[in-house]
Amino acid sequence: MMDAQQDQDGAAGERSLLLVDDDRAFVTRLARAFETRGYPVRAATSVAEGLDAVKHEAPALAVVDMRLEDGNGLQIIEALRAARPDACIVVLTGYGNIATAVTAVKLGAIDYLAKPADVDEIVAALTREGAAPAEPPQNPMSADRVRWEHIQRVYEMCERNVSETARRLSMHRRTLQRILAKRAPR
Repeated sequence: MMDAQQDQDGAAGERSLLLVDDDRAFVTRLARAFETRGYPVRAATSVAEGLDAVKHEAPALAVVDMRLEDGNGLQIIEALRAARPDACIVVLTGYGNIATAVTAVKLGAIDYLAKPADVDEIVAALTREGAAPAEPPQNPMSADRVRWEHIQRVYEMCERNVSETARRLSMHRRTLQRILAKRAPR
């Protein structure tokens, strides 16, 4: 009986997961989805909470957002890699670019996924064997959707200020307003 319990605890320890994202609704949904797949989950919504979770008990797996309200997800990657060198870390972000992807991988992330990513994609990234190449997406976003996502990101970065967003995108303010009023393309 005790050996079975220890085996379960050992397996649970190897599946321990830390989720760090400042979008509370998203991290709650993601935590629920991972828990139903049998992962013991600890969620954090800031760099400080994420670092505290790593200090308390370094998880085997982590999904870390790049941009957080109080800092950068790279800080959590560094701390987790120092506390547990064998941890599998996936960076999940809506602000993807090559420079941050390279930095995240150099610091120890095993994959870099752009939002929106579903739980199956994240699980596949976390459980991919060794240096197996990532599968190309089945349904890549259309060019219109990528453009719309970029505009939305810049709009949020500008704290929903239309004039500032239009200036940063080198776009006429009225054109931007029309784009923002429409639904997201598929």
